[in-house]
Amino acid sequence: MELSALVVQQLEHAREQTLAVLAPLDDDTLRRQVSPLMSPLCWDLAHIGHYEELWLLRGLTDAPPTDPRFDDLYDAFRHPRRERAGLAILEPAAARRYASDVHERVLDLLDTGVLDHAGDDECPLLRDGFVFGMVVQHEHQHRETMLATIGLLDHPYPLGVDTSASPRRGAQGGEVRLPGGAFVLGSDVEPWAYDNERPGHQVELAPFRIDVTPVPNADYQQFVDAGGYDDERLWTRAGWSWRHDASLEHPAGWRRDGERGWHLTRFGHDLDLPVDEPVQHVCWYEADAFARWAGKRLPSEAEWEYAASWAPRGVKRRYPWGDEDPTSARANLGRRAAGPHAVGSH
Repeated sequence: MELSALVVQQLEHAREQTLAVLAPLDDDTLRRQVSPLMSPLCWDLAHIGHYEELWLLRGLTDAPPTDPRFDDLYDAFRHPRRERAGLAILEPAAARRYASDVHERVLDLLDTGVLDHAGDDECPLLRDGFVFGMVVQHEHQHRETMLATIGLLDHPYPLGVDTSASPRRGAQGGEVRLPGGAFVLGSDVEPWAYDNERPGHQVELAPFRIDVTPVPNADYQQFVDAGGYDDERLWTRAGWSWRHDASLEHPAGWRRDGERGWHLTRFGHDLDLPVDEPVQHVCWYEADAFARWAGKRLPSEAEWEYAASWAPRGVKRRYPWGDEDPTSARANLGRRAAGPHAVGSH
């Protein structure tokens, strides 16, 4: 696909997904701060618009700011999340209009042929459409943040998908041994790779073993039932201090009913614990303690990337299955389901 058309497609797809996530929510919910850990949802929407304006309209042209106040209001570094509800941020309808107006102006900019010289070295931001890819990924990241916020609401969110349609192939358990050796971590060739994934550099890995699938809830439940959250020997000193301060005895969202057993809350809906799904909503400390209980350890970043992308002839694949784009058979992406599919489904 021609670069400009690809950029338009990706910008439009990101915005459609964002608006779809927010569509079921009323204005009171959009302006609420449901947790000091998260922003009001209308702040996130206007921040997405401001980021797009800052990097694409003002970064690539001499366009003036829509409103100079926004440079302060929607600067994520200046205002921690716990403070954002108290700012004079745009109301939901105004945030929608602002984000929409910026988006339309960006599409008009693309019509001028701004990417015609994307292969030149004169503007590094434009090379291979990098800055547009950065803005697209930024919106995807904030939609994940929005979904995390929605997950903390005190009322059910309409999931809009048939959870019974999720494939349930069943886990393919066990481990695989990888030979290690020289491996290129990061990338110099992916045009939309972030700066913290550059430059690609060679690392040397010793042979190692890794689980074939993510850890399913059934395995993690055994750790919980065995008293793993009460066994200080399984935790690092910092992890034990954190667990004690947080008063955690199980993953966030899990609850135990004497007759029913374990169940969890997902977007305000009460579900029996899906034992074959990958465990979710645990932090590094919890995952590390579980791994120690299981007689294993967590993989390093380099080991994880190697396992996901290494091919026998030393060629690095773009995706675990190869270089072909994702499909519904290969991955559960794009909110096709209300949660993760069973481990081993893809």
